[in-house]
Amino acid sequence: MPGRSPRPCMASNGHNLAHTNGNLPEGHPYIEFRDVCKAFGPQVVLHHVNFDVPPGQTMCILGRSGVGKSVSLQLIMGFLKADEGEVIVAGEDITHMDEPNLERIRKKVTMVFQNGALFDSLSVGENVAFPLRERRDLNEEQIFQVVDGLLEMVGVKAMRDLLPSDLSTGMKRSVAIARALAAQPECILYDEPTTMVDPLMAQLLGDLIKKLKFQLKLTSIVVTHDMRLAQKLADRVLFLHEGRALYFGTMKGMTESNDPTLRQFLELDQLTLPG
Repeated sequence: MPGRSPRPCMASNGHNLAHTNGNLPEGHPYIEFRDVCKAFGPQVVLHHVNFDVPPGQTMCILGRSGVGKSVSLQLIMGFLKADEGEVIVAGEDITHMDEPNLERIRKKVTMVFQNGALFDSLSVGENVAFPLRERRDLNEEQIFQVVDGLLEMVGVKAMRDLLPSDLSTGMKRSVAIARALAAQPECILYDEPTTMVDPLMAQLLGDLIKKLKFQLKLTSIVVTHDMRLAQKLADRVLFLHEGRALYFGTMKGMTESNDPTLRQFLELDQLTLPG
C-alpha cells in the first residue's frame, strides 16, 4: 500500500534481519569518496573521484570496462588502499586503517562477488550458515531456521542441500546474497550482479536487490553494465570515464545529459539491449 512503511524482514524464527546504521551521525553519508586517487604503476584508475551515498540509498556505478568500478568496491572493503584522498565507510575514515579495524568495518559492509565466492565443498545451506556460526550466539536449531528464512527470501530454499557446482551462475549469486545477509550487514556491495545470466534471472536478481533495500533498509552500491538494472535500483548514479567521475547525480539527470560520452554510452546500450 502506498504510504506505508515496509516492515523489516524476519527469518522464520522471528530474528529481525534489518540492521540499523550503528553510530552514524545524522545527516552524514554512509559511504563517501573525497578526492580519491588510485593508480597501478603508470595506469591511473581513479583520479580525484568524489561521491557520497546516504544511509539506506542505492548508488549504481556505471562505465565501460576498466574504468575503476570494481576497484572502487575494493577500496570500500579495504582490500586496496587509496593513493590519495579519503575513503569514508560507516562514517569512519578507513584510508589508512589497520587490518583489525578493517575487520570490524567488514562486519557492517559486505560484498557479493561476481563468482559468488561460495565454498565449493559446503552445501548451499552450510554456505549460508557459515557467518551465523562465526557469531557463536545461535544454537543449531536457530541457525537452521535463519538459514531457511534467508534461502526462502532469495528464492532458493529448495536448493538447500545442493552443492554450488549444481547451481547456475544466477542461483549462485542468490545464495551469495543470502550468505551476505546472514552477517546482518548495514551495507552490501554488488559487483556486476547480472552479468553472465539470462534476462529472466537478471530481472529476478534486480527485483531481489530492490526488495532488500526497502525491507531491510540496506545501503547498497551496485557496479553494473546493465542500464535496466540501474534504472530499477539507483537513487544516485556515478559514471566513471578515463579515471574521472564524469557524472554523479540522478538517473534522470544522466539520461537527459547532453555530454557526448554519456550520450554515446546510452545509445550503445539501447542498441545492445533486446526490446
